[in-house]
Amino acid sequence: MQKISFPLQGHPYVELNQLLKLCGLCDSGGAGKQLVAEGVVKVNGKTESRKTCKIIAGQKVTLGDVVITVTQD
Repeated sequence: MQKISFPLQGHPYVELNQLLKLCGLCDSGGAGKQLVAEGVVKVNGKTESRKTCKIIAGQKVTLGDVVITVTQD
């Protein structure tokens, strides 16, 4: 299992599809939306269907064997 820590760097949130792109799990925000639409992305253990849902500090996003932990800084 690969673990990634993503700091928000003062921003209140990051959109789910953009988070996947910024972490290098897909090539674009559109590709991130497609992954969410396929039902393979989980937020805090639950399948997420909202492509641009706001991910805040403390949440965990899972795609396959990759876990992204979102931190404030």
